[in-house]
Amino acid sequence: MQRRTFMFLTAGTLASLGGCGFALRKAPDFAFSTLFSSLPESSPLGVQLRRTLQATGKVRVITDARQINEAQVILDVLTDQRERVVISLNSNGQVRELQLRLRFRFRLRTLAGRELIPDTELLLQRDLNYNETQVLGKDAEEALLYRDMQNDLVQQLMRRLAAVEQSQLQ
Repeated sequence: MQRRTFMFLTAGTLASLGGCGFALRKAPDFAFSTLFSSLPESSPLGVQLRRTLQATGKVRVITDARQINEAQVILDVLTDQRERVVISLNSNGQVRELQLRLRFRFRLRTLAGRELIPDTELLLQRDLNYNETQVLGKDAEEALLYRDMQNDLVQQLMRRLAAVEQSQLQ
């Protein structure tokens, strides 16, 4: 009896979600099929961006400058840097709190030089309480925060790239 009730409630919930327009997030549609990126091969952000774009199955990322003429759009990376800023010190002059920043500046243009996305800066920051007695744990937490910020940044960049319309390419 309880099993039937549970199945009935589950089916009702799923039906109501479908009726409200709920849908899982899909890969974005891009107005271009090839993109040249000037991000270095060694950049963790560059690796993740390339993988994310290629995982959509809709965009081929070109990194070899000799093949730039095959690209429909060019992603110029102006700044890709990580910053670690001391926010506060204790009475002994030891670090108590840090701010981690991930700064990324870029622009998107056509091969002919027409600007599709003007010079844009994305800045993400996270605060980190620091304790010198827990150095290994705080280093791991810092790496985790940077990875989280990098994921956020790639998703923001993907949304901006998907906002470019086909009419802008011509």
